[in-house]
Amino acid sequence: MILTVTMNPSIDMAYTLDTLAIDTVNRTADVRKTAGGKGLNVSRVLHLMNHDLTATGVLGGYFGQYIESQLDRDGIAHSFTHINQESRNSIAILHDGGDQTEILEAGPTLSEADADAFMAHFDDLLDQTTLVTISGSLPGGLASDFYAKMVAHAKAKHVDVLLDSSGASLKAGLDAPDKPLLIKPNEDELGVLLNTTVDKHDLTALRQHLSDDVFDGVAWIVVSLGAAGAFVKHLDHFYQVTIPKINVVNPVGSGDSTLAGLALALDNHASDDVVMKTAMTTGMLNTMEAETGFVNPALFDTYFNQVTVKEV
Repeated sequence: MILTVTMNPSIDMAYTLDTLAIDTVNRTADVRKTAGGKGLNVSRVLHLMNHDLTATGVLGGYFGQYIESQLDRDGIAHSFTHINQESRNSIAILHDGGDQTEILEAGPTLSEADADAFMAHFDDLLDQTTLVTISGSLPGGLASDFYAKMVAHAKAKHVDVLLDSSGASLKAGLDAPDKPLLIKPNEDELGVLLNTTVDKHDLTALRQHLSDDVFDGVAWIVVSLGAAGAFVKHLDHFYQVTIPKINVVNPVGSGDSTLAGLALALDNHASDDVVMKTAMTTGMLNTMEAETGFVNPALFDTYFNQVTVKEV
């Protein structure tokens, strides 16, 4: 079973408007509300791909109940700890022919007792887990090394972790003695970690960047190249992964869907080629759908066979 962790879930609300008018009333009949957060996108894609999983994290209040009800509706197994605060909302306004304006709540601030309760629950869940994914931001009240501590707890039970975070929590994960199996930084996150400017299209330089000592002990590093595919380091091997041209409907959540593909293939102990092709395929399939964190499994084989992997 894959355990997907979302420490700061949200109700993702999308409003579609022809035009966003400022300082007046805007009305819309086109509204979507989903159980959101990067880890729940991962969960949804794994579920659609018929892979065993449990979603966990921290929820609270009526919004937390709504998120759980949405997961129940979709048949996604979950086991959260609960707090005496409201989970957050994330609002996206789609307007003016392709613009997107977002309003993101910070979410609750967890107490030390909340953090301890979750970690105890996490330890229990690890006994049934073969792989962990950790995605997204930390809620307030948790130290930047909280994900690093989760990695250490998982390693103590011989469970690998795929860590998709950024900023201080990613840096803490790389600095800790127990490393995640995989990270998925973008070019900006790489630049911050290495204190330099990163051009993701310069593959020679990118190879040098991924060989930096800061990544020692991390087996997999996956860097998205957008429409060009991905550049991947696995141990001492480097790969350029190329994807076909597709009709992009909604790119939001494609990174989470890619992580779901990585988790699915790694949990199945697939070869390097299959791991990368699976990840690129689930990422592509998400961009072809209007709904975030959604794929059509019926199209998987068609696009999987169009992904190419070349060792460089």
